[in-house]
Amino acid sequence: MATYETDERIYALSTAYYPSALAIIRVSGDGCVESLSQIFSGKKKLLESGSNTLLHGYLSDTSGKKIDEVVLAVYRKGHGYTSEEAVEITMHGSLPLIQKLSLTLEEIGFRKALPGEFTYRAFMHGRMDLTEAEAVEEIVSAKSEMAARSALSRLSGSLSSVILSMKEKLVDILSSLEVQLDYAEDEILEDWVYPEEEVMGIISSIDRLLSTYDSARMYSQGAMVVLAGATNAGKSSFFNALLKENRAIVSAKEGTTRDYIEAGCVIRGLPIRLFDTAGLRNAGEEIEAEGIERSKSLMREADLVIYISDGSDENLPVEDERTMIVYSKLDEGRKGHPLEFSSVTGEGIGEILDEVERRLLGSSASESDVSIESQRQKEGLSECREILLESLKVRDSSVDIMALSFQSAIRSLSSLIGEVSSDEILDNLFSKFCLGK
Repeated sequence: MATYETDERIYALSTAYYPSALAIIRVSGDGCVESLSQIFSGKKKLLESGSNTLLHGYLSDTSGKKIDEVVLAVYRKGHGYTSEEAVEITMHGSLPLIQKLSLTLEEIGFRKALPGEFTYRAFMHGRMDLTEAEAVEEIVSAKSEMAARSALSRLSGSLSSVILSMKEKLVDILSSLEVQLDYAEDEILEDWVYPEEEVMGIISSIDRLLSTYDSARMYSQGAMVVLAGATNAGKSSFFNALLKENRAIVSAKEGTTRDYIEAGCVIRGLPIRLFDTAGLRNAGEEIEAEGIERSKSLMREADLVIYISDGSDENLPVEDERTMIVYSKLDEGRKGHPLEFSSVTGEGIGEILDEVERRLLGSSASESDVSIESQRQKEGLSECREILLESLKVRDSSVDIMALSFQSAIRSLSSLIGEVSSDEILDNLFSKFCLGK
């Protein structure tokens, strides 16, 4: 497990390790400006520079030999991504030069950063809370525009605001309980009344957030969609129509597809792993039989199976939320089914994609201003919800027992934004980030 130290100067390549026009190396930590000035051509300018300053010059190795022409972006303490003294070095994207500068930085006292260490420091310095820190990696790993937009919203504090609002309401409830606890039993106070309306409102807010989890994960991670059906039913034609390219061989001869073909595409903003599979039939030939077994395995794993029929099937699968039946060859005549398409004309494909979106996203298909994607966030909110539901059941308990319930609910929300988190949890979370973040 990674162990993060905030009293060391660190560096990391923040762009891809690949030949490119430009590369950015980020350094951070107290004293990093002074250390970097030892190898920068404009030493005095760098030492005297203010925050948010750009400086042009050359970086050299410890023997004084030039490494590269660079631009330095200087961030003084309290500014920039980590909120500590930092510099971003923009250089040419030559791999040998990147390697040389990395070695030189280590020679003058910098350590290579661990995955997520810059974001960890930003969190520890109060630059962002834990939900915002998670959003950083969610933006980087987003596989769709919708996922990136949702993560950007969380990075801007939308989720934090909702959680803090719920927490403030719970703190108000707890405060009214503690007033009761602060008075001696013989002092006259009005009986404490369980705030059912407020608690139910908080539970409803949690439910709204929890309902976004599946769709947010789907937009972020993508869905597995398998095209299945009998031989020569039109699977490969539909596959090609969705991809808008001839990826799969289309032939009137049965059994053309012996193994599955996988391709990535985007359907209604959802990233999709689309599989064209071998036609389902009783195959005597060994290779085709193996392909059919693989097709069945994929069908069991899929988020959605689109079973394509040309209307001649005698044994169709049972349709459910994971299995939808569509009919092909609409250009040869309608079969009277709600979902029909023609891969020749494209007719009906739009309606099928609408149904695919509905099946994958369910009732959460509409965009939400605030959503959750992290399993940690889901578990924390679920825990708070269970505590509040339990408090409803024991609402007639003593004041001290009720106070313990609301204290626990507050802790579960506090942990979501990082106000209460163990080092082990933090190390585990940030170690999953990419280098340079």
